[in-house]
Amino acid sequence: MTATELPASLMATLPGQHYTDPAIFALEQSRIFESMWFCAVRCDDLDKPGAFQTVQIGRESVLVARDRGGRLNAFLNVCRHRGARLCTEEQGEVKRSLQCPYHAWTYGLDGKLIAAPNLQGMPDVDRSEYGLHRLHLREWLGYAWVCLADEPPSFEDTVIADVSARLGDEGEIDAYDVASLKLGKRIRYDVKANWKQIIENFMECYHCATIHPELTEVLPEFADGFAAQYYVGHGAEFGSDVQGFTVDGSEGVQRIPGVGEHQDRRYYAITVRPQVFVNLVPDHVILHRMFPLTPERTLVDCDWLYLPEVVESGQDLSRSVELFHRVNQQDFDACERCQLAMGSRSYANGGVLVPSEHHIGAFHEWVRERIESTSDGAAR
Repeated sequence: MTATELPASLMATLPGQHYTDPAIFALEQSRIFESMWFCAVRCDDLDKPGAFQTVQIGRESVLVARDRGGRLNAFLNVCRHRGARLCTEEQGEVKRSLQCPYHAWTYGLDGKLIAAPNLQGMPDVDRSEYGLHRLHLREWLGYAWVCLADEPPSFEDTVIADVSARLGDEGEIDAYDVASLKLGKRIRYDVKANWKQIIENFMECYHCATIHPELTEVLPEFADGFAAQYYVGHGAEFGSDVQGFTVDGSEGVQRIPGVGEHQDRRYYAITVRPQVFVNLVPDHVILHRMFPLTPERTLVDCDWLYLPEVVESGQDLSRSVELFHRVNQQDFDACERCQLAMGSRSYANGGVLVPSEHHIGAFHEWVRERIESTSDGAAR
């Protein structure tokens, strides 16, 4: 049965090869991850001059470092001499410069070439021309967003537009003052599934009654199968006997001061394409960053963010962390279960979306349009 022959209540998904084919994944790397704004690191993780992190964005290793003036900079993690990987550690700290361990070409934290063996004997070499390849960087929500494109898309028309489209007004997220919150907990998940499986799962709640018993206890409307993202501006309401967004429904921690009465006792979920989930509740924010590594493997860093005084006072955060940790485990297990079948002849033409999942179709169309475009702005 073709997509045009489906009953009106069903919509076709992407074919199975979109989740397994290395050629399709390569197009996604170049035309999505290397062309759009990518949420790379949490700014507070680089809390002093000389601190750096390396992250994988598409096919590139990217180096993010804080310079002596306190500014964050992003570069391709490649020495300009012979192409050696400059930093092999995921994170670290240097005093004043970054030095290639191969031939000792040395760069300032602003990316400028400052020294190299016998450089004085090469007066025709312009040091400013041989600095590290700089990337575009924008700080928002307390994270450094990096774009590898030569001409980056408008941050407002992409990242902020996704938030506005979900909440109905970009100002709604300002109430949570996410950039001022502090990290209470971070968990990294190594998911054996394609990145799109994870996004599709996050966008729908048709599965919630089946695999999320704790979540549907806190958010009873999710048991009906309609996710919060199905409705613009809607936040799922806590159950009448629920005190907080915790694994047992018990009281949480101090409410974020800017949260309005219309946002209290509600949960908002936002997908920011291509690799971020933002979850808003009155007393904390949960932010997921995905790092797609292969067609069938994705790293996910999940941050639980609270008011600074909550974190600094050592309050027990385990009940609020445990709720979404279980949700993550349940979701990722489901994604891995689906991934196992993506190469099956049974899924060669894909599956179907029921009405409460039809909004996922817009995501599929967006992916198709990106990878079928005839050009991209990725750094070359």
